[in-house]
This record gives sequence, C-alpha cells and structure tokens, in this order.
Amino acid sequence: MGRFRPSLRRQLLIWLLLPQLVLWAMGGLLTYRIALSYAEKAIDQSLTQSVRALARQVKPIGSGLLIDFPRAAQDVLEQDPDDRVSYMVSSPPGQFLLGNGQLPQPLGTTPTINVPLLYSTEVEGQPLRVVALDLQYGDTEPPQTLRVQVGKGTAERQRIARELVADMLAPLLALALLLSLLVYGGIRRGLRPLTRLTDQLENRQIDALEPIAATEAPREVQGLVQAINALLQAVDRSLRQEKRFLNDAAHQLRTPLAGLISQVELAQREAAGTPLVPRLAKVRTGAERSAHLAHQLLTLARTEVPVRKQAFDLASMVREVAREWTPRALDAQMDLGYEGPDQRVWMGDELQMREALSNLIDNAIRYSPAGTRITLRLREVASGGVSLEIEDDGPGLPPDGQEHVFQRFWRGTQTGGGCGLGLAIVREIARRHGGDAVAAPVQPHGLRVRLRLP
Repeated sequence: MGRFRPSLRRQLLIWLLLPQLVLWAMGGLLTYRIALSYAEKAIDQSLTQSVRALARQVKPIGSGLLIDFPRAAQDVLEQDPDDRVSYMVSSPPGQFLLGNGQLPQPLGTTPTINVPLLYSTEVEGQPLRVVALDLQYGDTEPPQTLRVQVGKGTAERQRIARELVADMLAPLLALALLLSLLVYGGIRRGLRPLTRLTDQLENRQIDALEPIAATEAPREVQGLVQAINALLQAVDRSLRQEKRFLNDAAHQLRTPLAGLISQVELAQREAAGTPLVPRLAKVRTGAERSAHLAHQLLTLARTEVPVRKQAFDLASMVREVAREWTPRALDAQMDLGYEGPDQRVWMGDELQMREALSNLIDNAIRYSPAGTRITLRLREVASGGVSLEIEDDGPGLPPDGQEHVFQRFWRGTQTGGGCGLGLAIVREIARRHGGDAVAAPVQPHGLRVRLRLP
C-alpha cells in the first residue's frame, strides 16, 4: 500500500480549522486566567471590607481591649461550610486571642499599621487567601500592636471564574461552529471547478481530446486547464500521427505485396518440376504473411477511431460472417457452425464487431488442424448483456500462453502464418464497447475465446 495522501479539501480544512481550534483553546485559557484575576480582586475587596469591619469591633480601653463581636456577625462569617471565612485576632501579632481558626502569619513582610496586607497561604493543604490588618492601642510607649486576620478559601474564586468562562466561551463556541460551517461551505464552493474538471476528464474517451472549457473557473484553475489542454493537444497530435502512419504504411504495403504474390504464383507455374519450387513457396509464404500483417495493422488503426454505436441485429451479423468464412473452413476441412438466437438487437459499432468476429474465426482456422470443429455462440448473460464466443477443439494454447494470448505480436506457435495481432485487436474492440475478452482452455483440448459485451 502506498503512503496515505489526504485530499486537498481535507488539508484546507485542517489548516483553516486547526489554528481556529488552537486559538479557541488559548482564548479559553486566557479568559480563565482573566476571570480568576477579576474574581480574586473581588474577593480581596470583600476580605478587606471584612477585616476593617472586624477591626472596628475591637475597641481599646486604656491598656486593654473590648471586643464586641456579636454571635450574628460570627454566623454570617461561618455560614458557608464549603467556603468558610476564617478569622483571627492576635496581640501581639501571632498570639491568638479570638477567632475560629489559627491563620498563618505573612512571611517575609510585616503589615504597615492601618494598611491591609493581602497574601496567599495554605491551611491543612487547602489554598487560602488572607488579609491582615495591624492596629495600635494602649497608653504605653511604644503602643501595643493588634493584628486582625480574615481568610477565605479559593473555591469561590474558582467557581466564579468557571461561570465567567462558561458564559463567555459558550457564545464563542457557537460562533466557532458557525465559522467552521462557513469555511467548509467556502472550501466546497472553491473546489467545485476542480470537481467539474475531474468529471470531464474521467468521462472523456481517448478519441475525444477536445479542449476543456472552464470559463467560470478561478484564475488558478484556468492555468491548470490551459496546461491540461496543451497536453491533450500534444496527445491528440501524437495519436493522429500514429494513425496516419499505420494507415499510410498499410496502404503502401498492400499493393506491392499483392503484386509480389501474383508474380510468385506465375513463377511457380513456370518453374514447375525444378529445384526453384520450394524456394518460391517460401517466398510466397513470406509475402502472404507480410500482406496479412499489413491488413492487421490497418485493422488496428481502424479500431482507434470513435465507436459509432447503433442498433443492429447481432445474431444476424454473426450468422452472416460465419457464412462468409464457411468456404475457407471447408477448404481447410473444418466444421464451422453457429449456436444462438435467431435475432438479438444490440447497440454497438457493426463494422468493428464484424472485424473482431472475423479475426476470431481466422485465428481458429489458421492455428487448428484439419477436422477441427469451430462453434460460434451468442448467449444472454444475467447482467443484461451478451456473450459472444468461439470455441474449437484444436490444440489449444501452450501452458504459459493464456496470460499472453492478448498481447500484441505474441504467437503461441510459429506455424499458421499469423502475426500475433488478431486477438489483441479483438480485445481492443471489446473494451472500446465497454466489455472485455477472455480466453480459457477447453477439455480435453481446444480453446474458447469469449467476448463479454454490455
């Protein structure tokens, strides 16, 4: 198996939608970070207000303190068990006086008097955001220091951030899906000229090499079409030159070869009873084989012309060709017969089918010994087409000949005077009609060549 090659549509979708997906993911991450930052600012502001409110409940009296912290205020701070607010009052800082938990002290920084200090810490492995406010009280010198701390877990901050992200990314996801649909539709519309061009090339026969019209195609596709049209013109010129050469060569060879054969026949009559007779016979055999080759080349050139399909009676045509070849079969002491329906209308090129059938009969007569039975059959097949076959009980093919029998210039034996083009012409005609030709041995000996026609 070859290496997998994705289609142009798939590559465009990947290169257009993959960056969009990456940007959407980066946007989601950035949005989450921004939401966390804003949620943290809101929580910090709430903690600062809480620590100031709690500090107002601590009133200095002389060298002592009066802490007026009603139970209702305490219940408000502790109302959420999943994200409870922790508070602590200490004097001197760090020595617990009041609170619902021991809060860590700020590390490396000492709060400025009357200025809240915000910092992050952990309590029992849980992240915590804490604000500390230092106050001074008492009549002594220097005054004593009181520290009020309020802490809150980060669960609320993360919940707020997730809600913000969800509210922001849901519309962005919908827009991304809509954009993906628009990109996919745009790619399909943009590649439509290439699809039409592919359809034109796939449905084009080798004999229909007219330029491709793509007037509505984009500029890039028009350049491709022009290059393909130039290639089609070059191929068309090459095919025309090949056909012209075959036609000219076959026509130019047939006339002198016919004259040569006539002169050899006269020479054979005049040289009867002399040692020249065997040599003249070899010359005549070579000339006849060359004439046959010229005829086959001309036939091969004719098979390259467009197939002109018309309705005709295929069964009647097969019987007529069989009658035409009957005298030659009788001269070779062979039995040529037909099996099949009396009438079968079929769409195809009658002249080319006649040539294919003539090549089959000629091949069977040429390579079979006297006494061979040759049978033509025309049958209906289950797919709705027809099967035209010729079967003989001759010597058949050599063991390795079945895979080469339709190759040009291949011969299973050097006898018979053939040139190895007959069956190649038959398969070419069958394929140009949308069918095929297959060869199979017949038991105990013989050969069957079948044309499967649509």
